[in-house]
Amino acid sequence: MADEVVVLGQVARDLVLRIADVPGPHGSATVRARREMLGGKGANQAVTLAQLGVPTSLVGVVGNDSVGARLLEQARTDRIDVSHVVSREGAQTALITDIVDDSHRWRYLEHIPTDVLLTEGDVFAASTLIKRAGWVLCQLQQPLEAILLATRLARDAGARVILDGAPSGSEADIADVLSRAHVIRANEDEATLLTGQPVSDVTTAAYAASRLLEYGPTLVVLAVSGAGNLFVSRTGRQLFPLLDVDVVDTTGAGDALIGTFTAALAHGEGTRRAAAFAVAAAANSASRLGGRPVLRWRDLAADADTLAP
Repeated sequence: MADEVVVLGQVARDLVLRIADVPGPHGSATVRARREMLGGKGANQAVTLAQLGVPTSLVGVVGNDSVGARLLEQARTDRIDVSHVVSREGAQTALITDIVDDSHRWRYLEHIPTDVLLTEGDVFAASTLIKRAGWVLCQLQQPLEAILLATRLARDAGARVILDGAPSGSEADIADVLSRAHVIRANEDEATLLTGQPVSDVTTAAYAASRLLEYGPTLVVLAVSGAGNLFVSRTGRQLFPLLDVDVVDTTGAGDALIGTFTAALAHGEGTRRAAAFAVAAAANSASRLGGRPVLRWRDLAADADTLAP
């Protein structure tokens, strides 16, 4: 059986709209397709893990409103433990609107109130859950003090920590949280924020990864636009190129990648094989509208076998 994974991150109502083109001021556009779903980076990653057969718990916050109640019900249907998702009294559940045009460009409209972000108290309430996990996957867009506590609890209990994104905070606190990671994953913009160096191609990504390895993780995973995903350890690096798929919406590709990578590790796969499954999952996600994944091991296996036979 796979190790249990705890995901700390955002829970939101996702509204995805497909249009031909974004109108100018005072203009309008016909919505060709609409999807409403459980979303937010934390929930997307948790859904990925659950779909791939990993016991998964989610730590996050919704408002004590009808939207939050529906999202939690959907998560339970997805076989995610939401016993430590806080329903915050008086708060509005986060809303993310994803507008995708015919050129596959996306634009986000986000309403994420500060009172639906994790606090140290929320994390402390989930201490027992975090301490029993095999893996703890943290989204760094959450307040840094909450992630500092979560990573300390996880490392003290022997859990392995995966960090996704880039945090805001003091240099000392950022260095502290990065030092507790086994794996750091970021896109180009996030890697630039983490290192202070522009990341625009494989060469600059490799340099950024080497900088991040100095904090102590065993692996850094960086997305490189137009090239693929670069996996860098102290013993070497490998670029997994983008798979040839009809791209519809790249919104959830990073969540599918890191969620699947974590799932594969939790199932006992080695790093290279886990990376191949992760890249296949990201391609699968990019071929769909919205950030919610639809993943099965057997559907990912053919691409994974090609990438890492």
